[in-house]
Amino acid sequence: MNGPVTAGVAGRPIGHSLSPLIHSAWLQAAGLAGQYLAFEPADEAGFTRLVDRIRTGDLIGINVTAPHKETALALADFATDTARAAGSANVLALLDGHLLADSTDGRGLLETLADQAPGLDLSARAAVILGAGGAARAAVAALRAAGAPEIRLVNRTWARAEALAEVFGPPVRAAGPEALDGDAGLVVSAAVSGDFPDLSRLPAGAAVMDMTYMPLETPLLAAARAAGLTPVDGLGMLIGQARPAFARFFGRPAPDLDVRALALAELARREAQP
Repeated sequence: MNGPVTAGVAGRPIGHSLSPLIHSAWLQAAGLAGQYLAFEPADEAGFTRLVDRIRTGDLIGINVTAPHKETALALADFATDTARAAGSANVLALLDGHLLADSTDGRGLLETLADQAPGLDLSARAAVILGAGGAARAAVAALRAAGAPEIRLVNRTWARAEALAEVFGPPVRAAGPEALDGDAGLVVSAAVSGDFPDLSRLPAGAAVMDMTYMPLETPLLAAARAAGLTPVDGLGMLIGQARPAFARFFGRPAPDLDVRALALAELARREAQP
């Protein structure tokens, strides 16, 4: 890598993102002359112009978050199987002169489940996904690939859950609140709304994950903890999806650095602000 290079994260809003903190810490630890910035395109046209900066070499790549993940996939020249399965991309970078779309969200989800719920066997019991948007689709793709015997989609709009289930086919299906009954071993919230089903329906030993990391302890995770279930926060997923993105952008693995501690300190600082 010759001279300083720039990567970043694009979304709207983006001011809350911890990605610049995480990637900048890795850059410093690796001794690389680079920077990682936050970009907030005002609209789809602005996002397209930002992507054009990758094609011209002004940027080496970007992470992508809401609301641009589906557009990111559409703008790419080609995509990984993972991105196609997820129906969206959170990583855009040049590969052999062509724009590549990838999705590392599923990897981040599986890594944080392995870390924070080590006793969870994804192939043994059904998984429940709250939500039916892009984040839910990435979760479904990852859990399906991990061997979940059944994936139940719970969404306020039944038609959206049913449409997503049809994209994947069995073992994915739309379900109501009864999805948490009996044998569900995992609940993952990929929903914007703070509403969630009654967790008392879940069996002992089940894990509950919230993709949100602000706040770190969401009402869903607080309820899971109170019910004696295993809570899994969204910060682990953020860090897990960032590692392969860093390697893609900067050509080497992320350094062995406790970025979770840095992120927790930053979250505490923000909470302390008036």
